[in-house]
Amino acid sequence: MFPALSGAAIRQTFLDFYAQRGHQVLPSASLVPEDPTVLLTIAGMLPFKPIFLGQRDPEYPRVTTAQKCVRTNDIENVGRTARHHTFFEMLGNFSFGDYFKKEAIAWAWELVTEVFGLPPERLVVSVFREDEEAFALWRDEIGIPAHRIQRMGEADNFWAAGPTGPCGPCSEIYYDFKPELGDERIDLEDDSRFLEIYNLVFMELNRDSEGHLMPLAKQNIDTGLGLERLAQVLQGVPNNYETDLIFPIIQTAAGIAGLNYSKADPEQQISLKVIGDHARAVMHLIADGVLPSNVDRGYVLRRLIRRMVRHGRLLGIGEPFTIPVIETAIQLAEAAYPQVRERETLIKTELQREEEQFLKTLERGERLLLDLFTAVESSRRDSGAEHSTGSQKQISGADAFKLFDTYGFPLELTQEIAQEHGFSVDLEGFEQEMEKQRQRARAAHQTIDLTAQGSLDELADFLSQTEFLGYSQSSARGVVEALLVEGKSVPQVEAGQAVQIVLDRTPFYAESGGQIGDRGYLSGDGLLVRIEDVQKQGDLFVHFGHVERGILRVGDPVQAQIDLACRRRAQAHHTATHLLQAALKRIVDPSIGQAGSLVAFDRLRFDFTLSRPVTPEELEQIENLVNTWIAEAHAAQVAIMPLAEAKARGAVAMFGEKYGAEVRVIDFPGVSMELCGGTHVNNTAEIGLFKIIAETGVAAGIRRIEAVAGPAVLEYLNERDRVVRELSAQFKAKPQELPERVAALQAELKAAQKELEEVRSQLALLQAERLLAQAVAVGDLKVLVAELGSTTPEALKTAAEHLLSKLGEGAVVLGSVPEAGKVSLVAAFSPAVQQLGLKAGSFIGEIAKLTGGGGGGRPNLAQAGGKQPEKLAEALRVARERLQAELISR
Repeated sequence: MFPALSGAAIRQTFLDFYAQRGHQVLPSASLVPEDPTVLLTIAGMLPFKPIFLGQRDPEYPRVTTAQKCVRTNDIENVGRTARHHTFFEMLGNFSFGDYFKKEAIAWAWELVTEVFGLPPERLVVSVFREDEEAFALWRDEIGIPAHRIQRMGEADNFWAAGPTGPCGPCSEIYYDFKPELGDERIDLEDDSRFLEIYNLVFMELNRDSEGHLMPLAKQNIDTGLGLERLAQVLQGVPNNYETDLIFPIIQTAAGIAGLNYSKADPEQQISLKVIGDHARAVMHLIADGVLPSNVDRGYVLRRLIRRMVRHGRLLGIGEPFTIPVIETAIQLAEAAYPQVRERETLIKTELQREEEQFLKTLERGERLLLDLFTAVESSRRDSGAEHSTGSQKQISGADAFKLFDTYGFPLELTQEIAQEHGFSVDLEGFEQEMEKQRQRARAAHQTIDLTAQGSLDELADFLSQTEFLGYSQSSARGVVEALLVEGKSVPQVEAGQAVQIVLDRTPFYAESGGQIGDRGYLSGDGLLVRIEDVQKQGDLFVHFGHVERGILRVGDPVQAQIDLACRRRAQAHHTATHLLQAALKRIVDPSIGQAGSLVAFDRLRFDFTLSRPVTPEELEQIENLVNTWIAEAHAAQVAIMPLAEAKARGAVAMFGEKYGAEVRVIDFPGVSMELCGGTHVNNTAEIGLFKIIAETGVAAGIRRIEAVAGPAVLEYLNERDRVVRELSAQFKAKPQELPERVAALQAELKAAQKELEEVRSQLALLQAERLLAQAVAVGDLKVLVAELGSTTPEALKTAAEHLLSKLGEGAVVLGSVPEAGKVSLVAAFSPAVQQLGLKAGSFIGEIAKLTGGGGGGRPNLAQAGGKQPEKLAEALRVARERLQAELISR
């Protein structure tokens, strides 16, 4: 019999085999492909598609890889068949115009029979029906009997990259699980008997736009051997999931659910397989930079996480469980893919956040769906439809859309749960509701636009572009071209009125590129208008102000004067933002990109792409580097140049900005060069100082640094100094002693809290001891249901476990009101009760609903909560009656 190799050994053996035959071993490409036509890397050949299409020259004539792949087109089959996966590894050897059919066939056969030890008599091959060369090689060179070489049609054995371009016939190697059935009726479509393990693609043709096939100048080889499939064969297990590549993950999930996989029922095994499969996909997707979202590959990831959580729920797991599952997945993968351990924190953080958010959505959505099922069933009974032939139980499109739109419950989950209960979903009706929402959104958008700035939009057709003078002037003469009050055009405004003003020319900077608009004044004969903000509306600069003195009329000349102190602050913060981005790229990661910014008078905020927090050490280095550049007094060089030239010079584009044919480039030579329309200092020395005040995460994969520069640094330090002085006075300690004093107080508080919790637990146990007399015998079992005053949830759990240990075999359900408006519930079931089919998690979850809450947990011990203390007594009465009835009936 062949050797039972581990998955890791199979992977390494394959790569070593082809490395010994002149192939360059390349690492797996990312699951995020360079190919814009696909969301994810779905095949081992995808990274080499540009080479096969003639778009790129190969670096090596022959290569071999173990490629990570993700496919979700048949996700509903995952866990239900022996071999469907979302994540899988494809082992491949590739030739770019080097060797061809003879070598590919000979090596593939040598590998599977001599190296992996598969018996030749248990292998069958397929060839394209017209590929006589491949048929002859298998028969004459390899020695396979002709009747074990199956000719297949184009649908099965002809590969093409698309309707035109490189293509060619395939040849596949199949493993026979049932050789005892003989060779008389070989049917490779019978996947219970035959498993395709190796596919050889002979890329020798080119199809033109008219469908004509012509020989390629260079013949290529593209192969794929499924790692999970070969592991199933070599390890002698009934399906891919029970190989050492996946089964340890399944066992971890089973342990959390309190299950033994081999003794679990078929549906439970399916859920465990789904978790095992999806855990690998989720881990690798996040490690490769995909983050949960509602679009594209981010949605694929979110859907996989949600399916994991959903199937955990089906197993009776009512609390977050994915972190230990993903830890097992990381342990299995880290030797071959070290980046999963390197990005462990990101993987676990994203997974935990998604799981916790979705558990809330899931509980609410499932409850609403169950209500819908009941309503539909009731309606069908009333109408007699339940007895009619062909009558279908269906959730309406309107109800499915309400779940989606109002409660955030995904449509595919509605479909999946509905199917489990024998229902369908009206997809056409759902889409109609979705289109109604789109129409409402469009109508609302138009209404908002017309109300807020319709009059300005109309005026824009008659006004010329505002001339901006602010790069070189802080004061300038201008003429009032339009006045608006509450969005409507008016001929004049008087003192006391708020107004929007359009000038023909202005030194005021309008908010753009993250920099807020200037402040200042407009003045004239007996006139003073305070300008508080400036915004762009197309080519117009709109000054938002308040008339403090005089009357302002359309056509009046005015003197526009910016607040120079505010402008200098904005300039310092804007230039500091450029220096900050340059420092981040140098110290943290050159690939960091801007994801938003704010340049204000009192601070700056810079958002950037990074999948982890910036460490305190890195923040200190960044701050020191920026201050070094400030002290070095780098002079600004400002130039207008063609966009292509700016990009060629390496200028960095600002996030969210749109650029014309010519752009403004702000260059501090040797430090930073960016495309930017904002205002800046003439020399970095004008900034003075730079201080980082915070680094936080604001979204998945997005970090934020807040900082101050120039005069704002002194204000920040003065405020910090005031706080420190106040704390020193309160604690009667020197400033340098404050951290130690606070740490000591925290330790004292923690110890006191621990002591208090221990006292509460002991009190709960003493109270619990008095409840033992209330236990009721139900056959050989004992049932105790009681209320324990204001006991905390943790103490309640301890009491339940203690009481169950005293009772022996039986069930304990306890409730308490730990604080106003809150209910705590716990259920503890002994093994004998669980063997009767009762699970603590599902039982206490249902009871909690009677108090306006929910929850769940393991089959033996589970906690739940509610928010209606006045209903606790009734809930416990129901719990007692249900428990006794269930135990008697079983």
